[in-house]
Amino acid sequence: MKFKAFSLTATAVFALNAPMSHAADTTQDSIKRTVDAAIQPLMAKDGIHGVAVGIVVAGKPYVYNYGVASTETNKPVTRDTLFELGSISKTFTATLASYAQVSGDLSLSDTTSKYLPVLQGSPFGNVKLVNLGTHTPGGLPLQVPDDIHNNDELMQYFKAWQPSCAPGTCRTYANPGIGTLGLITAKSMGQDFTALMDQRMFPALGLKNSYIDVPTARMPDYAQGYRKDGAPIRMAPGVLSAEAYGVKSTAADMTRFMQANMNLLQLDAKLQRAITDTHTGYFKAGVLTQDLIWEQYAYPVALKTLLAGNSSSMALKATPAVEIKPPLAPRSNVWINKTGSTNGFGAYVAFVPEEQLGIVLLANKNFPNEDRVAAAYKILTALAEAPR
Repeated sequence: MKFKAFSLTATAVFALNAPMSHAADTTQDSIKRTVDAAIQPLMAKDGIHGVAVGIVVAGKPYVYNYGVASTETNKPVTRDTLFELGSISKTFTATLASYAQVSGDLSLSDTTSKYLPVLQGSPFGNVKLVNLGTHTPGGLPLQVPDDIHNNDELMQYFKAWQPSCAPGTCRTYANPGIGTLGLITAKSMGQDFTALMDQRMFPALGLKNSYIDVPTARMPDYAQGYRKDGAPIRMAPGVLSAEAYGVKSTAADMTRFMQANMNLLQLDAKLQRAITDTHTGYFKAGVLTQDLIWEQYAYPVALKTLLAGNSSSMALKATPAVEIKPPLAPRSNVWINKTGSTNGFGAYVAFVPEEQLGIVLLANKNFPNEDRVAAAYKILTALAEAPR
């Protein structure tokens, strides 16, 4: 099985690489003023050193860079600057799992023990793959426990695991669930997960600056992350880190990924179907509809609703979940989003397929989700109301 070669659309090439007409230049300036008005105060408020913003307006991509990638070197953020995506990485894992399903390598209705026989007869072995991808397996911790250092120890942990609620009845945001879905997906496709991403998924999507393992030659472009106390930090690899939060990317690549999620690119038909299928609604939990990792809201949506859906309580506490039967088919009149954080980086992606409108915020500091969502909402609302 191979992903076909990608092809850029003319609009993507035009907006990003070609000389602009006066009209397009005016649009670029207008968008930049809107982005500046939200991002510059945000950086000052939260003490963020560097930010890259990707915008899709009327289907066309634009990228704006702010500040520095490192305070030590004062190297500015550029189109080549790599940021840690944190949990936005999970959307790529979901896409790979969806592709494996479209290809017949697995079914999301399968149980984990089909691919991990060591779990047969255990509660976790009876969990369906769709529950792993929707944070509904029955109550997993947010992180892989610190005393687990390899996959064998992880399997022993899962063998002993007891659910705190029946699978599909509560949503507990967790890295171990989606991480295990990535592990199973790679096993079903007969290849290492990181190799599948770096060598197949990213190239098939046309993402030339996205990595799990950053090549040595690209390390100078890897932004320095900063903790909330200002200390420099980058993520350290761990069990399931590649599958759950390990991707590093640029704003330009993530803007292209948004375009792919809005069906605006010429991609392999099977890959495009897999991407779109990740927008299927499986559970209702609080104010949000839980897709395959992505979270969606009926559009238009109020800011207070998005703040509630992206709140710390939704990430840290169990929320009652109700299965949607049959699952909600992908829709275009929705706001779809995902936050992502590591100790030194903060990110947010949101897009509305029907409007061909979207934003990605990448910052080299972990700053509050509510500030990310509010800034993105301010920008997208202004752009949605502006004449095109």
